[in-house]
Amino acid sequence: MIPGMNPRQMKQMMKKMGVAQQEIEATRVIIETADTRLVFNAPQVSKVNMMGQQTYQIIGAPTEESLDSTPDINEDDIETVMNQANVSKEVAKEAIEKSEGDLAEAIMNLQSE
Repeated sequence: MIPGMNPRQMKQMMKKMGVAQQEIEATRVIIETADTRLVFNAPQVSKVNMMGQQTYQIIGAPTEESLDSTPDINEDDIETVMNQANVSKEVAKEAIEKSEGDLAEAIMNLQSE
């Protein structure tokens, strides 16, 4: 806002310039990049149409989530797969990674080979 100008005058001025603003009642906004996801919960979202060009403004505090799909593999999981499938540590770890952390699937895949 411009200091000293009341909201009604501002709205009229924006209308004359061809700018229309609309509030959107969003509950959540998600922005994904190649390796990160930004999640805005309960944001204030405004859609601004300026001479046919639409833009969106998001106000709020995002939480950042990593999109790294590598599962956390601990030594107990590796040991379990090693013992159940009778394979080496390297093979067990690779099978867990391929199954995205699902131990049962990793064991079944190794036993079927």
